Amino acid sequence: MKSLMSRLIIGALVLGVGAGLVLHYQFASSREEIVAVLETVTHLFLNLIKMVIAPLIFATIVSGITGMAKATGLGSLFARSMVWFVSASLLIGAYGFLAAHAMGVGNGLGLTPTAGGSGIETEPVTPATFVEGLVPQSFIEALASNKPIQILVFSMFFGLALLALKSANGDSRLADAIDELTTVMLKVTGYVMTLAPIGVFTAVTAALTAEGVGAFATYGSLIVSFYTALAGLWVALIAVGALFLGRGVLRLIAAVREPMFIAFSTSSTEAAFPKMISSLTSYGVDRRATGLILPLGYAFNIDGSMMYMMFSSVFLVNAYDIDMPVAQQILMCLVLLVSSKGMAGVPRGALVIIAAVVPGFGVPAAGVALLLVIDQLLDMGRTATNILGNAIAVAVLGRSATDTTAHGTTQGGDVPAAATELVR
Repeated sequence: MKSLMSRLIIGALVLGVGAGLVLHYQFASSREEIVAVLETVTHLFLNLIKMVIAPLIFATIVSGITGMAKATGLGSLFARSMVWFVSASLLIGAYGFLAAHAMGVGNGLGLTPTAGGSGIETEPVTPATFVEGLVPQSFIEALASNKPIQILVFSMFFGLALLALKSANGDSRLADAIDELTTVMLKVTGYVMTLAPIGVFTAVTAALTAEGVGAFATYGSLIVSFYTALAGLWVALIAVGALFLGRGVLRLIAAVREPMFIAFSTSSTEAAFPKMISSLTSYGVDRRATGLILPLGYAFNIDGSMMYMMFSSVFLVNAYDIDMPVAQQILMCLVLLVSSKGMAGVPRGALVIIAAVVPGFGVPAAGVALLLVIDQLLDMGRTATNILGNAIAVAVLGRSATDTTAHGTTQGGDVPAAATELVR
């Protein structure tokens, strides 16, 4: 069944490209109406995904925490995860900045600043607003708005409290009920994901119907440079995975190919989240560890988006021939890095963060509107890379958590056979 779904998704992707090009060039007069219909179907599929995201995050995190034999195991896993995510952001940010300059993206365009704006609604991004946004004023509002970081924070408090009661009483019917809720939500997710080929087809067809191949001609250099650098990042990520997982990294890539295709075609990490949990579990990562690490990764480990922001900011500086010292460019990139940690769940979040940050460093706000033309094409690659980076992070960190479990120091319960094989 899994291989059949993979073939259906790949087939939908290929058919979407062909159908989109045909519709773009053969039905130019009704192009907008066709795109509107296709995007409606795509949004319906994405809404189905969003429908299961919040309860799935809550259930998997709480279930993971209450599955811990000792609360210290949670702290250790959280600390290791944050060290991984912060280190990855710094290294990938540096790689993206250096690669963009080495490839000279934007050089020679000689754009002239205009009085227009970016066309993107933004709010000032400051450390204070980021920190305040971590904690929900209302858990119900966080659930309704699908704010993963806020759901994560509340779920960790809730899970720790439930773990304390479970430890004191020796058992907890509520903990058992939430374990059952996790199982139910994964079943619901399975039903939703049977519609993935339709969502993939309409998303790709809509994008190609609207843009055709014209965007490739105008922004070809930036697109080619970005995807070339992205390929280098993939090699680096897979190499890091091989360092920890050995040949198991190839099995991991095979296991997560479906969520990667879904993310690529829909440009949505949310669309891939439910499938990521089941794919990583089938690979051998303990579901409790996945439930803890993956939501953190969605908030803090956005490898593809991090590199995109570096590329785009350097592109705008070079395109407008702005005489900006390297030190100031690095500072701009650091601000982008910090600001990006609050963009989880924000549509086209990377572009929104760029629009909010770069004007403060003398880059014309209107320049960001230039990126809108090809953002869909670049978003597909960066979103798939986000999935790959998180898959490797969860597999490595989840393995170490399972390894600790095998020695009886972190988690209770049985270790899945696949996870035991992974430790070996």
